[in-house]
Amino acid sequence: MRFFAIILLLHLQILQLYFSPAFSASLTESQALLSFKNSISDDPRSSLSSWNAAVDPCTWPRVTCDARGHVLALHLSSLDLSGTLSPHLASLPFLTNVSFQLNKFSGGIPPEFASISSLRHLNLSSNLLNGSIPSEFSQLKNLQVLDVYNNNMTGVFPRVVTEIPNLRHLHLGGNFFSGRIPPEIGRLQFLEFLAIHGNDLEGPIPATIGNLKNLRQLFIGYYNTFVGGIPAAIGNLSELVLLDAASCGLSGKFPPELGKLQKLTKLFLQENALSGSLTELGGLKNIQSLDISCNMLVGEIPISFAEFKNLTLLHLFDNKLSGEIPGFMGDLPNLEILQLWNNNFTGSIPPNLGKNKLLLFLDLAFNQLTGTIPSEICHGNHLEVLILMGNSLHGSIPESLGNCTSLRRILLWGNALNGSIPKGLLGLPNLTQIDLHDNFLSGELPITDSASVNLLQISLSNNMISGSLPPTIGNLLAVQKLLLDRNKFSGEIPSTIGRLQQLSRINFSQNKFSGRIVPEISECKHLIFLDLSGNELSGEIPNNITNMKLLTYMNLSRNHLVGSIPASIVHMQSLTSVDFSYNNLSGLVLGTGQFGYFNYTSFLGNPYLCGAYLGPCNHQEHMKVSLSTPLRLLLVFGSFFCLFALTVALIFKVRSLRRAREFQGWRLTAFQRLGFSVDEVLNCLKKENAVAKGGYGTVYEGVMPSGDQVTVKRLPKMSDGCSNDDGFDTEIQALGRIRHRHVVRLLGFCSNHDTGLLVYEYMPNGNLYEVLHGKKGGHLLWDTRYKIAIGIANGLCYLHHHCSPPIVHRDVKSNNIMLDTNFDPQLANSGLAKFLQDSGTLDRSALAPVGELSDGVDIVEWVRKMTNSEKEGIHKMVDQRLSCVPLDEVMHVLNVAMLCTEEETAKRPTMQEVVRILSEHQQQ
Repeated sequence: MRFFAIILLLHLQILQLYFSPAFSASLTESQALLSFKNSISDDPRSSLSSWNAAVDPCTWPRVTCDARGHVLALHLSSLDLSGTLSPHLASLPFLTNVSFQLNKFSGGIPPEFASISSLRHLNLSSNLLNGSIPSEFSQLKNLQVLDVYNNNMTGVFPRVVTEIPNLRHLHLGGNFFSGRIPPEIGRLQFLEFLAIHGNDLEGPIPATIGNLKNLRQLFIGYYNTFVGGIPAAIGNLSELVLLDAASCGLSGKFPPELGKLQKLTKLFLQENALSGSLTELGGLKNIQSLDISCNMLVGEIPISFAEFKNLTLLHLFDNKLSGEIPGFMGDLPNLEILQLWNNNFTGSIPPNLGKNKLLLFLDLAFNQLTGTIPSEICHGNHLEVLILMGNSLHGSIPESLGNCTSLRRILLWGNALNGSIPKGLLGLPNLTQIDLHDNFLSGELPITDSASVNLLQISLSNNMISGSLPPTIGNLLAVQKLLLDRNKFSGEIPSTIGRLQQLSRINFSQNKFSGRIVPEISECKHLIFLDLSGNELSGEIPNNITNMKLLTYMNLSRNHLVGSIPASIVHMQSLTSVDFSYNNLSGLVLGTGQFGYFNYTSFLGNPYLCGAYLGPCNHQEHMKVSLSTPLRLLLVFGSFFCLFALTVALIFKVRSLRRAREFQGWRLTAFQRLGFSVDEVLNCLKKENAVAKGGYGTVYEGVMPSGDQVTVKRLPKMSDGCSNDDGFDTEIQALGRIRHRHVVRLLGFCSNHDTGLLVYEYMPNGNLYEVLHGKKGGHLLWDTRYKIAIGIANGLCYLHHHCSPPIVHRDVKSNNIMLDTNFDPQLANSGLAKFLQDSGTLDRSALAPVGELSDGVDIVEWVRKMTNSEKEGIHKMVDQRLSCVPLDEVMHVLNVAMLCTEEETAKRPTMQEVVRILSEHQQQ
């Protein structure tokens, strides 16, 4: 038996030696492929299941052979394969093409690949490879394509690539390469495609890059931080068609040589610190797409741009440009997208803009434009987006826009427009948003039987629109926001308003609406915000108004309403803000249920109301006089008794604190069965175990003797004795009882006199911030991100609506969203903000929900300005590392996010509503 075991071991050692890299040259091509298959740890689609020794490998799927039966190519892209790259592939001497992109291969690139002298095409992009390019790759004299985009490769820029003489295509983007671009890059005389964007490169762009005379496409931006600006040598790249150097720290002026690139069709230099004028770009005669937005450019648009006859896209927004928009802009025959917003342009909009019949997207917002809107802005019926808000335009809205059937968004607010709204505008079939607020528009609201069924948002606030609200308002079946406040509407609110089942916000305030509040309004089941204040409404508040279960804000003040306030409001759990003031309401106001959330000012100006906020009903003044003396006596004796009780309690408290100071030991409160002791938790508190430090204290990771990993959060030092305070213990006990799949579980709490330790379950994938903002955030695909959003919404919904008492997180941010093994999200630090703030240990600045970006603009304002929550702007918001996203779904999530960040809390949806909105859309 022992002899047999020895023989078996020797046999295994021989096999191991046989299949080692040193012996790879002796493998047959079939054996080399099977060895590669054995290095695959996971093949979820069984893509290689038919690879077996009994069949000629040339018949295997995704293997290409020549006429002599030699393997020429391996096409294994997009198969979700996991494992390492087997060095035995070096035993395929005739291999020319290796396409392994879009898998999950890890480890390094085997240096043995350098011995495949016939290799011409090597694509390993979008995997999990680490290390760098092997130095042996200088031997690959025939290699033409090397693509390692979107991996985890590190180290300084791999100089070895400059020694591969026949490279045509080199893609090193989306990795972690650092250091400088070596000047030897200029050796690659045949190079046509070079991408090094999305790394950590720094220093100047070497002038030798101008030696790449055959280069057609150059990507060098994003995450890199270059100095010295654009080198003049860039003008030597006479074959260059595309240059993308966006968001990489470029400064200075455009070199004159840049204008010499006669074949350049696409130039992207947005989000840098470039300065000076646009004059040097006038020579780009074949330019089609020009984006130099978000820089510090000054001056006017030069006359030389009139020669850009192929221009389809021009982005100059968010600079410091001035002067008039030149008239030749309307003569550019192929112009489709023009964005000049947030500059200092003056004068009028060129009257011929749009006459080329191809204009799709026009955004001139936030300038100093005057004059009128060109009458033929939608000539040819192609215009989809018209954004002119924040200027000083006057005159009427062109009637022709009422026939612009291609129009999807029109934002003209904040001007001085007058006249009436064009007939047909609200009936355009593709229109989704119209915002005309803060103008001087008059006339009636032109809603016909052919009202748009796609219209989502209508904002006409602060104009002079008059007349009645037509019953045809009920035809706007998709509308979600209907904002008509501060106008001159009159008459009754039509009952057809109840047909608008998607409405989330109604604001009819400060008009002259009369008649009753139609009970049909309660059929708007998704309504969150309702403001009918400042009108001439009369009659009673309909009882069925309480059917709107999602309503959070209701303002009926300053009308002529009579009768009582419906008592059933006590059960409207989502309603947090109401205003019934200055009506003629009467009867008892309850002080229980939802009424406990309302402020007494919500009921002022109703002399016949009484109850919790307004004093007792009947003979209030007499009761006040007759009971004044007994009340005074009662107050005196009550105050004396309270003072005595407080003194006794204080004595006992001081004694207990003294005893606490004498006992400094730790105690462990477990919220489930634990396999460790307090001493083992304390052993985690080592400097080398610390992983984070913030307003909630220091976070440590540790391993218990059982092998279980935990996260330990050491709270900041409490105010005197707070960690042993009964109230604090009660609050911690409440946290320990939380059981939800999207809330990090609190396993236990260790405490002594000074501080406390919260022991949580361990989250292997860290927090969402680290994942999203790391270079590998591109691996977090849209479906996973949507899953995370729904998960966090469910977690918050549980805290808000299913915990008793409700728990408000107060610090929801990506750092506090942890990810488990499957990237399922879990909320961390739930409830801690309130507890630590009450104890005086939490820096309140840590609670800021949105950070200031620049010029006093926070992220919410910035997103509103950039996107206005529509598809075109979504492109600016979406993570550029995501290759494919469903824009409708992204837009939906952004709309929900903007609702959740409304300035007025009453306008925000409840988390129950957020869960419903997100989940329903995902199921569609």
